Amino acid sequence: MNFDFPAFLVLATLATGLIWLLDHLFFASKRKVGFEGASGADESHEPHEPYIVELSKSFFPIVLVVLLIRSFVAEPFRIPSGSMMPTLLVGDFILVNKFAYGIRLPVLNKKVIEIGDPERGDIIVFRYPEDTAIDYIKRVVGTPGDHILYRNKMLYVNGKLAEQVDIGRYIGTGGGARMTGAYHRQENLLGIEHDILVMGERPIYDFEFTVPEGEYFVMGDNRDNSRDSRFWGTVKDNLLVGKAFFVWMNWDGEGDTLISWDRIGGSIK
Repeated sequence: MNFDFPAFLVLATLATGLIWLLDHLFFASKRKVGFEGASGADESHEPHEPYIVELSKSFFPIVLVVLLIRSFVAEPFRIPSGSMMPTLLVGDFILVNKFAYGIRLPVLNKKVIEIGDPERGDIIVFRYPEDTAIDYIKRVVGTPGDHILYRNKMLYVNGKLAEQVDIGRYIGTGGGARMTGAYHRQENLLGIEHDILVMGERPIYDFEFTVPEGEYFVMGDNRDNSRDSRFWGTVKDNLLVGKAFFVWMNWDGEGDTLISWDRIGGSIK
């Protein structure tokens, strides 16, 4: 069962804010009158607030700020698999720009302010179409109206080949060690250059598709180890979460060192 942290933040903000507001409107003044009327009351002190009110007043500003930042500015995610290698590695902690593709209401994910749309080459986080409780991360290779053809492990967009330049054999580390020996290539996605991995011995899954309006065709950079639009279809606009832009930590757990210091602070492209 996945813990719905955005829903928890919304509920915590509403609960602590409501308790604080109700106490201020209806109970604080009565408590003060009762305190001042009590015999022996020290007028230099305020009446003691109930514990639940003190707790709400302390936590409300904190959860509100976290909710606003996480919902409208940036949200952290952890990369659990190698589907985006070599661009993103297992254990990378990334930040996702939450307003790049419009301002959306938390939990409901309803867009209320239009800002921009995903572009070809963007690395996006989205809710998995087959189970929206799960977040996925892939690269946009097709925008609305694009004709996508994947043949013999080569990508064509609107009839143009995304040319690949061989870099050599990939050497993986930690959780990505199993990808050692894969072909490491640089792909030019109609002007957007990025690295990919290809396994020569893996089966070829040819695919041809025209992207509908309001939807996006996405693929993992680890082409033969990624379940993406080739298998489950496109990502609709209402499933978008944001654009990945920054690696702020890497904690693999399977490497020689727990933290890969050279990964910290890298931009994502």
